[in-house]
Amino acid sequence: MAIQNVSEGFPRDNAGGPGGSVTMVLAVAALLVAAAIGLLFVGRENSETYILMMLAALAVIGVVSMFAVAAGILRAGASVKGHLRNAVSDGAIDGILVTDAKGRVQYANKSYLALTGARGEDDVRPVERAFVGEPDLSEALYRLMKAAREGRPLQEEVRLPGAGGARWLRLRVRPLGESGPEAQSTVWTVADITRDRERQENVFQELQHAIDYLDHAPAGFFSVDAQGRVTYLNATLASWLDHDLAQIGSSGLALAEVVAGDGAALITTFSAAPGEVRTDVFDLDLRTRGGRTLPVRLYHKVAFGADGRAGDSRTLVLNRARDDGDPQRAAEVRFMRFFHNAPMAIATVDRGGRIVRSNAPFARLNQGVLKAETLPAEGRSILPVIAERDRAALEAAIGKAADGMGDIAAFDVALSGEGNRSALVFVAPVEGDERDGEAAIVYTTETTAQRALETQFAQSQKMQAVGQLAGGIAHDFNNVLSAIMMATDFLLNAHKPTDPSFQDIMQIKQNANRAAALVRQLLAFSRRQTLRPQVIDLGEVVSDLTMLLRRLIGEKVSLDVTHGRDVWPIRADISQFEQVIVNLAVNARDAMPDGGKLHVRTQNISAEECAKLSYKPLPAADYVLIEVADSGTGMPADILDKIFEPFFSTKEVGKGTGLGLSTVYGIIKQTDGFIFVDSVEGKGTTFRIFLPRFTGSVEEVAEAAVPVPSRAAEKQIDLTGSGTILLVEDEEGLRGLNARGLASRGYTVLEAGNGVEAIQVLEERGGEVDIVVSDVVMPEMDGPTLLKEMRQRNPNLKMIFVSGYAEDAFEKNLPEGGQFAFLPKPFTLKQLVGIVKETLDEKPN
Repeated sequence: MAIQNVSEGFPRDNAGGPGGSVTMVLAVAALLVAAAIGLLFVGRENSETYILMMLAALAVIGVVSMFAVAAGILRAGASVKGHLRNAVSDGAIDGILVTDAKGRVQYANKSYLALTGARGEDDVRPVERAFVGEPDLSEALYRLMKAAREGRPLQEEVRLPGAGGARWLRLRVRPLGESGPEAQSTVWTVADITRDRERQENVFQELQHAIDYLDHAPAGFFSVDAQGRVTYLNATLASWLDHDLAQIGSSGLALAEVVAGDGAALITTFSAAPGEVRTDVFDLDLRTRGGRTLPVRLYHKVAFGADGRAGDSRTLVLNRARDDGDPQRAAEVRFMRFFHNAPMAIATVDRGGRIVRSNAPFARLNQGVLKAETLPAEGRSILPVIAERDRAALEAAIGKAADGMGDIAAFDVALSGEGNRSALVFVAPVEGDERDGEAAIVYTTETTAQRALETQFAQSQKMQAVGQLAGGIAHDFNNVLSAIMMATDFLLNAHKPTDPSFQDIMQIKQNANRAAALVRQLLAFSRRQTLRPQVIDLGEVVSDLTMLLRRLIGEKVSLDVTHGRDVWPIRADISQFEQVIVNLAVNARDAMPDGGKLHVRTQNISAEECAKLSYKPLPAADYVLIEVADSGTGMPADILDKIFEPFFSTKEVGKGTGLGLSTVYGIIKQTDGFIFVDSVEGKGTTFRIFLPRFTGSVEEVAEAAVPVPSRAAEKQIDLTGSGTILLVEDEEGLRGLNARGLASRGYTVLEAGNGVEAIQVLEERGGEVDIVVSDVVMPEMDGPTLLKEMRQRNPNLKMIFVSGYAEDAFEKNLPEGGQFAFLPKPFTLKQLVGIVKETLDEKPN
């Protein structure tokens, strides 16, 4: 196979190339010179003129040549460059081979001949034939040949075993050019990289030896990054901590999993100036995988970057648990373990308040403040740890301790940093002379959680006290309202609609009904209203309310209702629950005067999910969550603490009674649920209601789902009757009106002011009483006690309780199996007469 010189692959001088242009310029110049000489011989008499013309022609030729060189037409060094290219290719260390589109060899340098064992230019073979006897190269050659056919570059490295030792080859293939005839040619490069591989293997072996030395050193070693993740752990330390290195490499370890107690905070809080390298010594306890502790001394070295960020640490670990018989060392280890594992933060300070020594809990307590400083904890002032308003008290206490004064009273302080954190601080003097500048010991115990519980308890106590007050007021109001409503019924019966006084009486009745609604709201807040719970599907209830909510919130506010999958049933009073959703929606509308979005969402919250929530006190259980969120103005923290209090309102006068959220609170609490609110000023408010999941049987669900019919059926027409009624009421005016109303319907009414009088009346009548209508709350003897006494005398005696409190508020005080009817106050004459007739008509069990 003929081998052409590599220069034949490049353009040669011809008429169409740069060489042809040079030839043409020289020919024109020669013609001009010949013409000048000819003219010189023709007319000697004008020789001077022709000499000038000849010089001018030569000048023109020079100028033309200069422009030709500048324009690149003349390439006097083209042949020189070609020789340089030949010399570079022929003298290259790597073997170079050029083949055409059919795989025929066009060029091969000397290195290629040597690498393939060719005896001369006539013995040159393409790559696939040169290495045909190497099976380990076949797959790589296949990929390289495919890349050559597709005109794309590719590189492969192959190990070839041999008798004298293995050798490594690096083979590359690429097209010669991007376009033109060169694009049909392919350049192959073959390099022997055996020595490079040997050097790499030597370096790798040295690295393996270094790692082996480090892993089996008599001391532990680990590296931790700025995020507190352990990025390396040597075998010695892993053995001490009973960890598997393979598992650490796959899943990693957090520093808090390795360092016991608050030691991780002590290690990660210190910082330094940009570019500084710091080494600190810590005596701490490490934690083994089994939970045991190991006392160690850490030499912790960290380099900080130009931006002040900490790099990965280099931490040397010395095992201090080994007993070498040194009692002083044992005492030091014991003291450091006590010091760092104390349940309170401890720091010793000098007279100026600068920290001399501190323990791990101190670093955890003040982690945010300590990280903000570039100095180590030791050497900083302790004052920035305390909020500015309390620093004077701490300075004064440190001053007293430095002067040797004892019995310094503890005081509460607010801690610096994010959140409303508080602490209790004790300051004590250092015994004896000041050593190392230590003048006082500052003990700090965080009381944030305790303060939160105290605040929560105080809020609960306040709500309970307000609820009791509201309930008591509501009870008295109910008696007054019952008398007013009964009196208006008598007046309406005595006046015709055409009577001029009729409208005034109706106005009195309407206002009495409005007052009764307010009283019901107070009773709802105090959790003493009458509820008729039933098992309901929350999704259906909220869906049924959608149209009503859209009308209530108006066109400016968009409503988005989202239901979770398979929402659990709950047990609640459906009308009261609807009132809760409506109240929250109306409040949300008022918080979005310019429009916004109202989201109502329902979903299940399992006990596991509940345990992860931060709401306190929310016991872990299965709940159905209802969220009512708006994009309104939001509320500040001082208002959030009061929104559930009765008569508290942020609305203008006349635009609300302040009982809406109080009613919501009472209904949810009386349903054994919980309500929480989160609000951000300018972003909106979210109410979250947690109602317990109903877990009864199918039969219980079916039975509870049936609505309880109203005792006082408004559709009753004939309310007259006969029989003897014992009316027990401590309010004389209300008792007289009730007796008058019952008597007007044909009943015989006996009156008693309390339970004792009622028993006397019953005994005087020999037990001949058809029914007893009694108030629940009375002096001397209340309603449940009266029922017990009367049932002993007449087991079949029928009983109706009337009260402003909820039925279940006193039902637990009744004897087991005690049957009675209930009528909540305030009530109308029609309701009273209706429930009496209904109860008398019931057949005894």
